[in-house]
Amino acid sequence: MVILFAFLFSFWAPAHPIHISVTEIEFDEKEKELEIMMRIFADDLETSIRKARNEPELDLLHPPTNTTTDELAKEYILKRFQVTLGDKVQRLNYLGSEFDGEALVFYIQVSQVKNFKAVTIMNSVILETYDDQSNIVHVTVSGKTKSLRLMRNNPSGTLTFDK
Repeated sequence: MVILFAFLFSFWAPAHPIHISVTEIEFDEKEKELEIMMRIFADDLETSIRKARNEPELDLLHPPTNTTTDELAKEYILKRFQVTLGDKVQRLNYLGSEFDGEALVFYIQVSQVKNFKAVTIMNSVILETYDDQSNIVHVTVSGKTKSLRLMRNNPSGTLTFDK
């Protein structure tokens, strides 16, 4: 499935007539953590950060001297992405990002995760910018993957896993 989405990102990258992000969350039972990888088209993210900061000239690749691309992205993403296990909102540890073609890939972690049956994901990244934005989320627990499609009218969803 990862290969399929990588292909879709590369195929749509030149003009990408649709607006999509893909987030993969994997529960590492041994380390007791959620490993999160989020892919977002860089130009869509830049447009959204410009609007959020009211800075129409902001260049994400060459940010102002007092900040970095990573700081701008972290601030934006952490306000719009949330993981809840059971009824407890989890603390997100932003690890960093890297460019991958036309996309930015973000790495986030949730530590000290106890076994859970339900996970609720809220992902409103870029939803304020594009009506057709879809935030696809894949969650893998014990080798089972379940998915959500989050959009403006439903920016969060819950998945349950049987142990």
